Amino acid sequence: MVEKWMEEIKRSVDPGELGMMLVHNGVVRATSKEGKPVKGMRLSYERELLAAAVSEAKKREGIVDVRVWINEGDLKVGDDIMYVLVAGRFRTDVLPILQELLTRVKGEVVREEEVLP
Repeated sequence: MVEKWMEEIKRSVDPGELGMMLVHNGVVRATSKEGKPVKGMRLSYERELLAAAVSEAKKREGIVDVRVWINEGDLKVGDDIMYVLVAGRFRTDVLPILQELLTRVKGEVVREEEVLP
């Protein structure tokens, strides 16, 4: 999926405006943030909030495209949680937007519930 996104972006944007694509791939860990074992997670998300976050990120200076995929449902350890791709001119444009978008998605958009053994 990410490779396809990258190819689509390369074909669709002005090459003079594209210098970096950063990707985040969140994966279900075998332990919680507190170090307790988990066997998976239940994940859901608000589509409208995600669309708004992506739309706002795309409007930022130096950003040419933003893509997000979230794996909703019952996930097991090792499953992909989400992919986030931010493409733009320079690292100084792209890196802060990726971080801001991830913070917003994790804090406002998704709901995660750990599944205990």
